[in-house]
Amino acid sequence: MRSRSGLPVVGMIGGGQLARMTHQAAIGLGQSLHVLSEQADDSAALVTPETRLGSHLDLAALRSFAKECDVVTFDHEHVPGDYIRALSAEGVKIFPSAEALLYAQDKRAMRQRLSELGVPVPRWSPIAGPADLAAFGLPAVVKTVRGGYDGRGVFMVTEADMSLPDVELIAEERVNLRRELAVQVARSPFGQVAVYPVVETVQRDGICVEVLAPAPNLPQRLAVQAQQLAIQLAKELDVVGLLAVELFETDDGIVVNELAMRPHNSGHWTIEGARTSQFEQHLRAVLDYPLGDTRLAAPAVAMANVLGGPVGGMGIDERLHHLMAAEPAVKVHFYGKQVRPGRKIGHVTALGDDMADCRARAARAAHWIQFGE
Repeated sequence: MRSRSGLPVVGMIGGGQLARMTHQAAIGLGQSLHVLSEQADDSAALVTPETRLGSHLDLAALRSFAKECDVVTFDHEHVPGDYIRALSAEGVKIFPSAEALLYAQDKRAMRQRLSELGVPVPRWSPIAGPADLAAFGLPAVVKTVRGGYDGRGVFMVTEADMSLPDVELIAEERVNLRRELAVQVARSPFGQVAVYPVVETVQRDGICVEVLAPAPNLPQRLAVQAQQLAIQLAKELDVVGLLAVELFETDDGIVVNELAMRPHNSGHWTIEGARTSQFEQHLRAVLDYPLGDTRLAAPAVAMANVLGGPVGGMGIDERLHHLMAAEPAVKVHFYGKQVRPGRKIGHVTALGDDMADCRARAARAAHWIQFGE
């Protein structure tokens, strides 16, 4: 199916903020992005004219949606693999494939595959109960095999009899880390790859609160190693589109923490901070277009996530008004979400020549929007 402009139609399953920002990138490319959204008030559904309501767990809805599109991709990893395979068998171009996406959906499968490839990962083991956990050793990090994100489905366990959910679990050692890093790579069906600079991600209460690009004071040797590792994984796992590799930096080097096969929170800084945003790059990749320049647009870029603050006080519009007056160079992105305490409602980005200054401006802006002070 072609749009009225003669350009291909991309379908994105999921109507969250990633689809919303992908829609913004699609406008500049002349693409007609279609979105399958569960709710009419989801982030992308509020701004994307070509939105169809339906569930990613409904194969009939997926089939009907795919008929409108030249290629289909995702803003989350929750579409069942069997449904992706069924669509692919019916001739739908859908990226990443079910075989690749498995390693972002299933932490046990991911750990097994990375271990087979000789990729550095934390010591880990599947566990079925307290006895397995005690045998593995405490303290440990216990993760649900499927469905966890933003700190959900991750448990720091210090006692073997600690209550855990009755689902498939793996245990991992608690890595003695210096900090957390991330690197994103795009890969096209043709096999072209483009890798972004390595960034530092700062976590608080299991949620990413800051991203610093490039990662400050990261030795060039480790930066190149991380980029090469991301490229290796994209090729070995046959990823098409964006692959985000979350890493731990330790005294002994880097180890892989998590994988995501879509635009990712650690790449939101690229909208203003890179020559090609992650959202445009994802579209280029799934369409098999030549990939864009990944270089930084400024020597230092800091992104801070904006969370909803306490109820009451200055309204969000008034906060934005004051912020724009105080920090005219900071870029603000809201996701169209209702404000609730602790909910991720947007992000801000600051560019400049000095990382400490950029980081302070971004943090100040995010704090002001959250608390109005």
